[in-house]
Amino acid sequence: MAINYKIAAVGDWESVMGFKALGLDTYPVAGESEARELIPRLAKEDCAIIYLTESLAKDLGDIIEKYKKETTPAIILIPGREGSLGIGKQSMNEAIERAVGSGII
Repeated sequence: MAINYKIAAVGDWESVMGFKALGLDTYPVAGESEARELIPRLAKEDCAIIYLTESLAKDLGDIIEKYKKETTPAIILIPGREGSLGIGKQSMNEAIERAVGSGII
């Protein structure tokens, strides 16, 4: 039996609604507490990838760290409407260093 994985975008309304046009499930949230409840629920509902705005990610380090050790969901940080905070790039650099043994970016 095949599993149909979902891809979600979580963040403020302005940052995530454009992803709806790409066919992603969008979850505009009002803040950290709402996202803190939503992410584990999405993980249980066969969500393979969660795009999360950096502005929320800065307050959700414990949740992001928890899912780094899991196969799914992959949490990918994206800039929000206010622009990049550099957290996503730093996270990507760390993942590359873990995978290949040194930074390449």
